[in-house]
Amino acid sequence: MIKNYILKHTVIPRLSKGLDVYSLRQKTTADNIANVQTEGYRRKEVKFEERLQSAMSSHLQGNTTNPNHIKLGGGSVQQVDPQVVEDTSADLESGVNNVNIETEMVDQVKNEIRFLFGSRLINRNFAFLRASIKGRFDQ
Repeated sequence: MIKNYILKHTVIPRLSKGLDVYSLRQKTTADNIANVQTEGYRRKEVKFEERLQSAMSSHLQGNTTNPNHIKLGGGSVQQVDPQVVEDTSADLESGVNNVNIETEMVDQVKNEIRFLFGSRLINRNFAFLRASIKGRFDQ
């Protein structure tokens, strides 16, 4: 009970959600790259940031102490799920499909950097929690 409370009130759940999104984005980009020459294939992309922004846009914030209470605020990060959507743009000059290999490779590298940064932040937060439990803050 206390463990869940402590973890819930850190940035770890949000960072974990970010890693999940980056992982899904990596898989989706890899699928696009693998199908660059597949006739009729439609490029896919992961939508998350826009959905998160709209869920968090409410100015009214609050916590409920009972499941029967009305929820206040725009929602939490954990309630927003990424969505894989198909890109309906026209085919490229190749005429095979709408996957641009250069764009996909750049997106893959950007996503990898974000994933690595997020995983380092999560590791750092766990290190801080371990230090607090042990009573040592010499990091």
